[in-house]
Amino acid sequence: MQTSQNLQSSSTSIQGFYHPPLQEIDSYLSHFHDSGSQGSQLSVQTCNEQFFTLDSCPAIAGYAVFDSPAPSVSSNRDSFSPQGSQSYFSDPHPSPENNYGSPMSFNSVADNDYELRHELRKLETFLLGPEPDMVGSCICSFNTGVHQAASTTNWSQLVEMIPNLDLKKVLIACAHAISEADLSRANDLMDVLGQMVSVSGEPIQRLSAYMLEGLRARLEASGTSICKKLRCKEPTSSELMSYMGVLYQVCPYYKFAYTSSNVLIGDAMANESRIHIIDFQIAQGSQWIQFIQALACRPGGPPFIRITGVDDSQSTYARGGGLHIVGEKIAQVARSYGVPFEFHASAMSGCEVELGNLGVRPGEAIAVNFPYMLHHMPDESVTTVNHRDRLLRLVKSLSPKIVTLLEQESKTNTTPFFQRFLETLDYYTAMFESIDVKLPRDDKQRISAEQHCVARDIVNIIACEGVERVERHELLGKWRSRFNMAGFSQCPLNSSVGYAIKDVLKDYHGNFRLEHREGALYLHWKHRAMVTCSAWR
Repeated sequence: MQTSQNLQSSSTSIQGFYHPPLQEIDSYLSHFHDSGSQGSQLSVQTCNEQFFTLDSCPAIAGYAVFDSPAPSVSSNRDSFSPQGSQSYFSDPHPSPENNYGSPMSFNSVADNDYELRHELRKLETFLLGPEPDMVGSCICSFNTGVHQAASTTNWSQLVEMIPNLDLKKVLIACAHAISEADLSRANDLMDVLGQMVSVSGEPIQRLSAYMLEGLRARLEASGTSICKKLRCKEPTSSELMSYMGVLYQVCPYYKFAYTSSNVLIGDAMANESRIHIIDFQIAQGSQWIQFIQALACRPGGPPFIRITGVDDSQSTYARGGGLHIVGEKIAQVARSYGVPFEFHASAMSGCEVELGNLGVRPGEAIAVNFPYMLHHMPDESVTTVNHRDRLLRLVKSLSPKIVTLLEQESKTNTTPFFQRFLETLDYYTAMFESIDVKLPRDDKQRISAEQHCVARDIVNIIACEGVERVERHELLGKWRSRFNMAGFSQCPLNSSVGYAIKDVLKDYHGNFRLEHREGALYLHWKHRAMVTCSAWR
């Protein structure tokens, strides 16, 4: 398989064309709208509901749209989770690592947006003609998807030009229009984008399909009401498990998390006879099967292991049952290997966890695992309770021997909408490219996996604000500050962790690479840092 483009050059192009306020990018759109066109209504009047979904997009000019349901944002699980108001908050203390993890510079103004303006100016020429007097003769009126006869030729010419447009640039121009509350121009650009995206196309086409859904959802509604607008048939729990299994096999993000935390916890507990692991997102519990197998071979016999599994109702749906299923599965493995084992279930979200829910006992060495879940905790920008810092202080009060932190290396927490959109585009471009090298583009399992395990998170990041936005990622520099404020110290990583991850990466594409920097491990796709692993106590 081939990637759509080099990530470094694509991120550079993102910087290169944006220059606020983009007043000249697509003047044809404003003329088009002001002259009486109903083009901005195309996306909402071609279906009975007031919301446009991917399965109602027509296939035009070679950009075929796969007939598949649109993503739902009902889940608070992100793409790495092993189960699947207009208030903006700025970050007064930017991380010094921002530019490394995120190649785009949000504070710099690009100089050369001429190319996109030129491309869209060509559209203006087709639609309006070279003279202002010709505007009236080129008006297009879309009423329930039917063009007036006088405009048919111009629309056909527009459609012919669409494959020559830069999809990424048009997508960002649309997001910028929304950020500037230019809804007429945003709707017109979404009409153009609707002809360019495809859930079975190149990585940027697939990603843009879901980002376009996020933009539409942002205009139509917010938060939980988006779920009612998006017409999506939820998969069964067994189907969702299958989709997550696809991502587990084609991308190393899960295995990076499981392997690194297992090695770190195993090293920290090498001399302990009673181990208590608190896993704040235990999912199906499969991570701990290999861990138990390894401890079964310990010289002198295996230690006693107790696992407290924390997880909420979303995981219950994904695995088709409650935490007792996870506990029994792990217990069966432990019995087969002769390892003393006990399971303690805490069926709740991290926001609800109190000391009494963790079942801490004297004489046990405690390890805490945070696998891609802390970013779901609301912080001070969302609520005065600040569950993110509260949970860290609670964990610190347990005096754990080790705490493992696995998180996506992205900044979407307090970032304003347009900057957050650019960051999401850059990050998920890398992710979709990394998926693309492993599976065919027409693979239905891949399409379903991206829709149900990734797309919902993209829509949540773009469409939601306040408490309704649960995908709030931070760069490691910011996590480091939070852990330090909670009283933690960062632990150096043993070389055994790096060796274990390098062994995992042998089964994946060469564009995945590992970096050990400032006491943490970074997993990259090409030049983009995707996820990090760090240890604390």
